Amino acid sequence: MITPQYTLKAAISLIALSLTAGCGTQPIQNEAQLIAPATSTQQVNQYDVQAQALFETIFEENVALSPIWQTYLGRSTNQDKWDDLSPAHAERQLALSKTHLSQLNKIDAQKLSPAVALSYRLQKTQLQESIEDYQWRYHGYPINQMFGSHSQVPSLLINQQRISTITDAQNYIARLNAIPKFFEQQIDDLKVREGLGIIAPKFVFEHVIRDSKNLLIGQPFTQSAEQSTLLADFDKKINDAGFTPAQKTELLQQANSALKLSVAPAYQNLVAYLEQLSKKAEKEGGAWKMPDGEAFYNNALARTTTTNLTADDIHRIGLEDVQRIHKEMTAIKDAVNFDGDLAEFFVHMRTSPQFVYAENEEGKAKYLKETTAYIDAMQKALPTVFNILPKAPLKVKAVEPFREKSAGKAFYQAPAPDGSRPGIYYVNLYSLKNMPWYQMEALAFHEALPGHHMQIAISQELEGIPKFRKFGGYTAYIEGWGLYSEYLPKEMGFYKDPYSDFGRLAMELWRSCRLVVDTGVHAKKWTKQQAIDFLKENTPNPVNDIERAVERYLVMPSQATAYKVGMIQILELRKAAQKALGDDFDIRGFHDAVLKNGALPLSVLTQEVEAWVESVRR
Repeated sequence: MITPQYTLKAAISLIALSLTAGCGTQPIQNEAQLIAPATSTQQVNQYDVQAQALFETIFEENVALSPIWQTYLGRSTNQDKWDDLSPAHAERQLALSKTHLSQLNKIDAQKLSPAVALSYRLQKTQLQESIEDYQWRYHGYPINQMFGSHSQVPSLLINQQRISTITDAQNYIARLNAIPKFFEQQIDDLKVREGLGIIAPKFVFEHVIRDSKNLLIGQPFTQSAEQSTLLADFDKKINDAGFTPAQKTELLQQANSALKLSVAPAYQNLVAYLEQLSKKAEKEGGAWKMPDGEAFYNNALARTTTTNLTADDIHRIGLEDVQRIHKEMTAIKDAVNFDGDLAEFFVHMRTSPQFVYAENEEGKAKYLKETTAYIDAMQKALPTVFNILPKAPLKVKAVEPFREKSAGKAFYQAPAPDGSRPGIYYVNLYSLKNMPWYQMEALAFHEALPGHHMQIAISQELEGIPKFRKFGGYTAYIEGWGLYSEYLPKEMGFYKDPYSDFGRLAMELWRSCRLVVDTGVHAKKWTKQQAIDFLKENTPNPVNDIERAVERYLVMPSQATAYKVGMIQILELRKAAQKALGDDFDIRGFHDAVLKNGALPLSVLTQEVEAWVESVRR
């Protein structure tokens, strides 16, 4: 999955032993670059110029509202501030969207070139949906075990906030001192939701409170030989920056003061409120429990999948796909001569110690080393199936200790657009029993290459498209590509070990089950235990893995449906292209057609691939 990050009108994508070198050097093209440049007999399309200037204005005016977004983009502006979470700020964002839509409507879309017309359609749709979705701004849980301000604060400071100058260090300290106001606004926001009866399920509070308290362990919060997470990060960064001893002493004093006088009270106040709120929380969750929950969930499905599929449609597709994959798994079970039925094979795969590494530092190092080896092998093979390759480097990293207990098992974080930060593939090594080695290969392909790093880095490196598209995202496209990237290596000769191939199928099965479980808990009023039981019966995943997954689906309505819906569409488009082109079909050309425009709604992706098919025919 992609790590959730603060976004405004367009979501930006956004989850160490090696550094993989950049894969390609050729400039990345999209259809905007394939149009012949203007000559002396051609005139620049002034409508294109007007539209592109407006796209840039819209993007920059939105980014200007979010210091957090600016930092994720690798910018040095406002690194002493956090976002404004007040209702007044939300109203300003709404007003800005309406202004932008009005400005966009003044452009004659009929006179735009095809490339710019595509951007116009996407920008207009994003603005319209942003305005329409304002009514759902309080539906959801901004603090949960997957993401939230409590975990984003340390994650951003540690992974995004660079220190190379005294000013950088002072900005870091200023951000520490600004946390109390940021958390006060977050608490006010949670109180509004509380008044609406929108309270996270009870299990959420244990995770969030524990993670928040973990940040207050160690110096300067407690008497300990170890520094706290944030102090250790700050200390290392100012040491690496090469400051004088006097400068480091002064900066450390200021940081210690900020941690004790600002950070500790802020987290303590947040924890105190969450402990009180948890008393009102119910055991069960689901979008159906929220005000107008059915309408909210249906809207969420439409936004996530970019399709018109209903909850019933998605539930049925999931059930059918589960049965198909079970048949393929049975074939592997028979091939490895397992004596028992598929249910018994699931128990074997779930519980046998042969499939997990030792629960120690040696085992963790082995997992990271072998993950890196898979990625290196894939990198060498990419040119056989891709023309366009990412230039941004990729780093494999273990999830930080402060959040490893509640974080997902693997996720990806996008590189900085300016090249100052690589893409990061995070693996969660907190519990190796939940990370069987037979799933390692497919996980690496999904999150790193040819999955999220390939797609997102290429999107950011595209030339000729506006920034809102480079840094925007459509979950069904992004996660659909990730799941397709698990399948593609099978055709490339990977998954030579039958157990590893079983791991690939197990992960695909997991995403098919998500269609059933997500719609089950949010539309069909399934209990948490019903969802857990379904996954226990139909997948080989460890019980702890299953319980954590259901908790994830409960706090992120519809998100889990994106993977399989997107993969199905990409595979159907490829099948249709192969049928239409016959011997003229080139898998590299198909992948270019899918990747060259960045993330798209699935309906628009369909149109772009169909246009590519026609261009090959011509």
